[in-house]
Amino acid sequence: MSELTGRVALVTGGTRGIGLATARALTDAGATVVITGRDAANAATVAKEFGGYGLGLDVADFDAVGTAVKRVTTEHGGLDILVANAGIMENGLLGMLRGEDVRRTLDVNVSGAVAAVQAAGRAMARRRKASDGSERRGGSIVLLASVVGIYGAAGQSVYAASKAAVAALARSAARELGGRGVRVNAVAPGVIRTDLTAGLPAEVLDKQAGAAALGRLGDADEVADVIRFLAGDGARYVTGQVLGVDGGLVA
Repeated sequence: MSELTGRVALVTGGTRGIGLATARALTDAGATVVITGRDAANAATVAKEFGGYGLGLDVADFDAVGTAVKRVTTEHGGLDILVANAGIMENGLLGMLRGEDVRRTLDVNVSGAVAAVQAAGRAMARRRKASDGSERRGGSIVLLASVVGIYGAAGQSVYAASKAAVAALARSAARELGGRGVRVNAVAPGVIRTDLTAGLPAEVLDKQAGAAALGRLGDADEVADVIRFLAGDGARYVTGQVLGVDGGLVA
């Protein structure tokens, strides 16, 4: 039996990058995995590739996030793992930022994460029957922060602010939900090779790679492996932590 056999996981923003790598990692560990994406048809198609399920969801819609969590719990018998991965990056110097870009970034990265934690926390706090017939209560929530939310970056003020908020959300939610058996942690990736970073100038990526202690950029699978650990029983006494996955970029 695999480590996460019988567990139900929801990964928001799971159609590419770190989200997709995480969905595959959780599936490989035995979990039933549901991913979300803004395009429902694409989410369903991508999910079929690894044996999961796909839903359409814009996490900026607070109420829609709760509805999606309820659908997962109804169709799959509960929720044991949430990976709130969906996020956007709007780069721009402070003097050039538009209000709509600021609002969209905060709606997706912060409000979307709050909505997911709220809905998942409620679902996980309920006692439920696992697929093996045992009774279960509690679960694991993993949020996606960023090292940029710790040390900042010129041209990424709003993105950095949103990710600092996500880290604070993880620490605070862990205190609220711990008594219900729900663990909440965050990972803070460095510069990872994904679609989100593909648009950054080569000189920026080279500089970041050189600044990391390991001397290279990270891959999505390397972040996914840490998330899988936090989701599983090996991390059963770990909560309220923001774990850097950055190759030593922040020491």
